[in-house]
Amino acid sequence: MPFSRSFLSEEHLLCSICLEVFDNPVSTPCGHSFCMSCIGHYWDTAKHCQCPLCKQTFKRKPDLHINRTLREITEQFKCMNGNLGACGGAETEKDGITQESTNGALKRGQLPNQLFSEMRKLIRRRSRDTSLACHNEAGAEQTEQTTHADSDDTELPNFARQVSLRRYSMCGAANAVKVPLCPKHHRNLELFCRTDLECICAECEQTDHQTHNITCAEKEWQINKIKISITETETQEMARVRMQKAEEIKQSLVDIKALAQHEAQRCMQLFGALISSLERSQAGLLEVTEINRRSAEHQAELMIRELEQEITELRTKSTELTKLAQTDNYITGLKGYSDANTPVSVKDWSNVSLSCDLGTEGICASVCQLLEQFKEELRKQPVACPSVSAIQSPAKSVKVKRIQEYAVDVTLDSNTAHPRLILSENKKMVWCSESQQHVTNNRGRFDRVVCVLGREGFNSGRHYWEVEVNGKTDWDLGVASHSCNRKGKIKVSPSNGYWFLSLRDKNNYAFRTEPPTVLHLSTKPQKMGLFVDYEKGQVSFYNVDAKMHIHTFMDNFSETIYPFFSPCTNKNSKNEAPLVITPVLS
Repeated sequence: MPFSRSFLSEEHLLCSICLEVFDNPVSTPCGHSFCMSCIGHYWDTAKHCQCPLCKQTFKRKPDLHINRTLREITEQFKCMNGNLGACGGAETEKDGITQESTNGALKRGQLPNQLFSEMRKLIRRRSRDTSLACHNEAGAEQTEQTTHADSDDTELPNFARQVSLRRYSMCGAANAVKVPLCPKHHRNLELFCRTDLECICAECEQTDHQTHNITCAEKEWQINKIKISITETETQEMARVRMQKAEEIKQSLVDIKALAQHEAQRCMQLFGALISSLERSQAGLLEVTEINRRSAEHQAELMIRELEQEITELRTKSTELTKLAQTDNYITGLKGYSDANTPVSVKDWSNVSLSCDLGTEGICASVCQLLEQFKEELRKQPVACPSVSAIQSPAKSVKVKRIQEYAVDVTLDSNTAHPRLILSENKKMVWCSESQQHVTNNRGRFDRVVCVLGREGFNSGRHYWEVEVNGKTDWDLGVASHSCNRKGKIKVSPSNGYWFLSLRDKNNYAFRTEPPTVLHLSTKPQKMGLFVDYEKGQVSFYNVDAKMHIHTFMDNFSETIYPFFSPCTNKNSKNEAPLVITPVLS
């Protein structure tokens, strides 16, 4: 395809990725062109399928085809760039197109050989001529005369003389780009020094930057633009992830506020009902006590009055007997004695006493029953508030005694233990040895990871047990599902049926999720408490000695789960202490 109306320079046929002339050019749906291998490699290494120039993102990788027209133009340009006379007096045949020129006889669409050569010279010097013309308007005419002198005084048409001041693209002529001038030599800053990181001119390269790493400034900028594009995409992705995390935290805060309001209302109702019942019981108790006190007081007054009456009668009788005893006349004495000898009618008070029963036993019993009902309501509440995944909160003190009521007797299942693990006779202790034991390789035994499951499985209810981890640098504790993989390399995560907490290198605690949830503990636990609520899908970990909640993970259990233990390897006798299942002490 001959160039008849537009003049193209090399920069118009450069791939913006490799900065070389197009090789098998292809065009993206947005209209930009690249080498087929360059755009293919760019999309294979980029996170998103998008245009490197305009950043338009495509939902799927476009099916690209070679732009045959652009390829023909590129091949023609490569041919002219390699042989200036290809379009002159010689004869060249490319893709079935024959060009030949004789003495002044030109075929249709061809340019004279001398004119084409002059056009190439002018195109190569367009930046320098344009800069000089912009720098000194008065010297523009002189520059143009100098250019004509270099062209062997051959007169060119006006449109050819102006080509150095114009820029051409695939769509036609465009305004020339003004290149800044070197303040020292007044020449175009078209080179870039990678050593000093500054733009320089050709004369600066020969004087001050001879031993430096020099490259084309425009090509360097194209390379940096690609790097900027990649960095921009990564920055936008990081910003998007952080915006999503901020929204998660905001939503978690809204949920916490709603939960706090609901909990406050529930507690007010619960404690309000308890206080009202206690106040009613208190009023009834005071009323019954007062009534019984008054009754006892009235009964005591009646008894005292009757006793005082009998005391008066007895004292009168005693006085009469005293006088009779002092009489010397036996006739009078005998007569009076028969009258005084009549017994006084009095009551037997030996078994009479004042009752102290106030009748409050029934009220006290009702109060005790009310308190038991209140305790049962408290037990129905969540054992511990589940932790919010978007917020890293410090461990809070919990009432360990409440969950200790769900203590179960856990023992180790020797049929699942790794061959290097040694179990105690009571199946309450496990540690790792240096060599493997001679055991049968059944389906349920772990053969690569040094761990063991509990014999007791849970498919409902609440369960709690405690494990002593004192003296260990590494361990794993938690629960595992019945169908979890036990052979070969195990990928531990809740999605694979493993829910457990790990310690590594004495101080690194993490819950094994994807990625692991790192936990920062201020107090190193010596004894771990594990609580499982099967219906709620809750697995909680506690520092028993400090009575602190460490972490809670919520999930859905669909099959039987078993306690999980791993003492980890000895690490040159630094981690040889055993894991011990201890009794739960209230």
